[in-house]
Amino acid sequence: MQTQKVKWGILGCANIAINAVIPGIKQSSLNEVNAIASRGKDKAVKAAKDMNIPKAYGSYEALLSDPDIEAVYIPLPNHLHKEWTIKAAQAGKHVLCEKPLALNEQEASEMIKACEKAGVKLAEAFMYRYHPRYEQMKAMIKGGEIGEIRAIHSAFTFNNADDLNNVRYKQYMGGGSLYDVGVYPISAARFILECEPEAVTTHALFSSEHDHVDMMASGLVEFPNHVSLTFDCGMWAEFRNSLEIVGSDGKIEVPSAYITMKGMNYFTVTKNGLSRMIEVPEVNQYALQADHFAKSIQQNEPLTFPSQDAYCNMRVVTACIESAKGRKRIELI
Repeated sequence: MQTQKVKWGILGCANIAINAVIPGIKQSSLNEVNAIASRGKDKAVKAAKDMNIPKAYGSYEALLSDPDIEAVYIPLPNHLHKEWTIKAAQAGKHVLCEKPLALNEQEASEMIKACEKAGVKLAEAFMYRYHPRYEQMKAMIKGGEIGEIRAIHSAFTFNNADDLNNVRYKQYMGGGSLYDVGVYPISAARFILECEPEAVTTHALFSSEHDHVDMMASGLVEFPNHVSLTFDCGMWAEFRNSLEIVGSDGKIEVPSAYITMKGMNYFTVTKNGLSRMIEVPEVNQYALQADHFAKSIQQNEPLTFPSQDAYCNMRVVTACIESAKGRKRIELI
């Protein structure tokens, strides 16, 4: 007997929703997009027509009142994540919220408590973690392929600085490169090392042209066992999207670490000076993310990445921002 698909509502018509998440949900096996909402009905109607979505609403409240909707995806600006996650939970909807989950760990904690109280699931939309290559790499590391991990390096940058009206460049909306792309290297290091960091130090470029948000940041994240993540993230630099895991006996390099670029479905393992390319399947990370979320709903199983993980990541990101603003090292223990 075929399981009924989870019916989704989309709160907002952001580019990430239109170009990536909605197509991913549609491509998935266990889900369907049933409704989309915008603050303006015309925008929602157009998006619904273009994306072949049955229902369009002119307010987020109207969508949350729809009894057919089981789960919502929230791609709204960062400062609205807390408000609409809590409202969605109170309406009995499961929530997949775009990263970063919140503006700080206090907001994240409130969101988690609201979802727990309502008995709904809450996940942060880090799609990269659902690509099978990450479990493959972790298995290789645990099998001793590169020896003991000595360091992790990662970069996630792009240049969109000319778009001065972009929400990423509005302080009150939770703009800045650490919130937008710095969250990825931090998440990946925590995922790979399976532990929480002890301290962070971050240096950033705060741009007066962009409402004084951090347009570029470089960080050191100290983990137990003398291992560190060094990373840089930015919205005013050449595009980069890479991850390197350095071991005592080898290294793993992922040239397309978070956004899977066409033709880059591989990672490289180097050991004793010899490198080999490991090909990985070309998959839709957004579809895999949606199916994992749906399976958790349908079978009432715990999420692989529980909402507490989002809280922990938010705690590190908040410390990085504090470090950059205060030009100081922040201890987390």
